[in-house]
This record gives sequence, C-alpha cells and structure tokens, in this order.
Amino acid sequence: MYGNGETMDPPSELPIYGPADELNPDSAFEEDSESFTSSLGPESYDFHFENGRRYHALHAGEYWGPNDERQIEAERITHRLYLLTLDGQLCAAPLAAPPHRVLDIGTGAGSWAIDFAAKHPSAAVLGTDLSPIQDLFIPSNLRFEIVDFCDMWSYSENSFDFVFLRGLDGCVRDWPRLYAEVYRALKPGAYIEHSEMCIELKSDDGAVAPEHIFGRWRKMLLEASDAYGKPLGIADQTKELSEAAGFVEVVEQRFKWPIGGWNQERKLKEIGRLNKKHWEQSIEGWCIALLTRALKWTVPQVRGFLREMEEGLRDSNIHAYHEVTVLYGRKRESGSETRSEESEF
Repeated sequence: MYGNGETMDPPSELPIYGPADELNPDSAFEEDSESFTSSLGPESYDFHFENGRRYHALHAGEYWGPNDERQIEAERITHRLYLLTLDGQLCAAPLAAPPHRVLDIGTGAGSWAIDFAAKHPSAAVLGTDLSPIQDLFIPSNLRFEIVDFCDMWSYSENSFDFVFLRGLDGCVRDWPRLYAEVYRALKPGAYIEHSEMCIELKSDDGAVAPEHIFGRWRKMLLEASDAYGKPLGIADQTKELSEAAGFVEVVEQRFKWPIGGWNQERKLKEIGRLNKKHWEQSIEGWCIALLTRALKWTVPQVRGFLREMEEGLRDSNIHAYHEVTVLYGRKRESGSETRSEESEF
C-alpha cells in the first residue's frame, strides 16, 4: 500500500514548465502535451507588492495569500507537519500501485509534488499554481504549470490516476464545480485526496472562549473571507462535497495539531512545537490582505490584531489546538453505492 519590499527579477532564460516527455520519451503527459506546456513570460514574474508582502501576478488579486519567501517557508513547515501526522507517508489514500499520472492542485512551492515524484519515478507528476515560485531543480518526471485551477480545465476526461489537493481553503469560489472537474479528470477507480486545516482554535479545558483572541481570530477571518467571495471553513465540508460529486468509499480522518509543546504524547509534542513555529510564520500572510482588502482595516489595526495573536500563541497556559482533515475517496467504477467512513484520532 502506497499511502495510508524587494523585487524578484525574472531569470535571464525563462524556464519551460513541461512537457514531461522532453526529458522522458515515455512520458504519460504525451496525450495532453499542449495543456501541460507553459512558456513563462516576464509578466508571470510581475509580482504585486502590498503592505510589505509579495503576491501573484496571474489573475492578480484573486488570491489573498502572499507568495514571498516567508510564505514559502511556512508552506515547507506545513509539509513537514503533514509528514509527521501521517507517519512519513505522502498520502493517506490506499493506492494499490504507483499511479501513472498524478495532479497536485495548488502546489505552491511544490514540496509535496517534488517528494512524490522523487518517491515514484515511474509516475508523471504535474503541479499547478498561480505563481512560478517552485524549485528549478526537480525530478525529471515532474512538471509545473502556472494556471488558475479555478478556470475551466483542459485536461482530458479519465486521464489521472491520483489528484491531490491541500491547503486550498479560501482559494475557491465554487467548490462543487472544482470537485466536478476533479471527478471528470480522474480515471474510474482512481483516488482524490484533500487535506485542509481548520481555522477554529480550541482548548479542551475551555480556555479558548469566544471573546479570547483565538475566538475573535476565527470570527474575523470568516467574516473577511465571506466578503472576499472565497469563504474559509472548507475542512468541515469536504466529505459532503466529495460524496455529492460522486466519489465512493470516502474516508475522512481528523487529527489534532497542538500549538506549542504542551501535549505529553511524544508525537503530538513534536507536532505542537513545529505548529507553533508554523503559526508564527504564517499568521500575517493569512490575514493582512483579507482584512485590509475585504474589511477595509488599516495596517495599524491589523498589526495590533497580530500582536494579540502572537501574545496568545506565546501563552503557555493556553493549551490550544486545531484540527486538520485528511479525506480520500475513489471515483466509482460502477453504479453501486458504497458507504463512506469517518475516523477521529
């Protein structure tokens, strides 16, 4: 089982992302080579700068998350957290054999796609994102495509063996449409896997009350993302969305990620220490564009809000955690219905 305020200058020679068969004559991308090929022009690097953070150029303003080095490092920490959570596995879906064609939607810096391609050299792996921020030194069976995955897909029906989604909360206006595209693109019997982080911070001892900064954090981000047109909170909806799209044998796992090393269980203590660093690295990027663009907060207001959050994260008396969901399901091979499962850890 295989899975349980500085500018960036464009490089002098712009990289070509695809097709994979340029390096591998037996590439599984061959049949869709046109849709897997994207020659990047300088405009792809014409990043937008706002309040000291850097943002994507393609469809500028569609996404509120930065793409600068600070955010890239936060993504790398996220990748490490999921590896810890899944005991070193890159996916939870029960892949019976190495998949031939793999799609990573919203790949970001590409950490997952790079690791998956390296682990499965026989697979042709494609990562898509709005920003050309991925490493240039990558496995020969991996290509990146700079596109907006919320646009109409050009990939052929029944063409992928595995589609992976992670960390897309607040990126999508029409989730049913996206799930329908994934379902169409997957081969019969192939798997989708979708992992998300819940934005609600909790404590089992009641320390995180609605009036606590952690409670106000959730309220403000939900309000801002709703106003932005791309609501947060998808982690609690992926099971319903996947089943509505037609996926069967849907399994949802929920894991706790503590913030800080307060948990006595060894694995959770390690996750908690790393997750605290993750939050400290990420919280400005998660909220500054949302709050200033959607709710018209001033930058000093946001800075004050962030100071409160940072104080809360440092408070060792608050045993806070949040959940992450890891869901996988299979595209049906027949018209039969299959019961879904849910587990909690």
